[in-house]
Amino acid sequence: MRALVQRVSEARVTVGGRVTGEIGAGLMILVCAMQGDGEAEADQLAAKIAKLRIFKDEAGKMNRSLVDTGGAALVVSQFTLAADTSRGNRPGFSTAAPPDEGERLYRYFSDRLRAEGITVANGEFGADMDVHLVNQGPVTIWLET
Repeated sequence: MRALVQRVSEARVTVGGRVTGEIGAGLMILVCAMQGDGEAEADQLAAKIAKLRIFKDEAGKMNRSLVDTGGAALVVSQFTLAADTSRGNRPGFSTAAPPDEGERLYRYFSDRLRAEGITVANGEFGADMDVHLVNQGPVTIWLET
């Protein structure tokens, strides 16, 4: 699985003008299941993100995790993270998991974050979404299992 994680002071996702998920301080997580991924990859990614120390401590050092801060996560499916740009100018997405498996793993990943004690809001799988966020820092990190 692949994820692009952004530390945010706030984030929300809308579909057709309707808010489907919204958080205050925490992490905006764009996630993509790849072909061959399963629950083990989702488990690994969720555990890593929950404990990723990218929030400032009292000394101003990135030393606290989402679990430590009590922050929330906004999880949005993003199959374009599977983009292959190695040839030509039009990305290919054949390495992304098929939509039914991608959705299953997206939901499973969100549930695994909840199991880590994190409040999770979601986008709408497969929808044309507008994502609004304030990237705090900015801090943006790419993760892959």
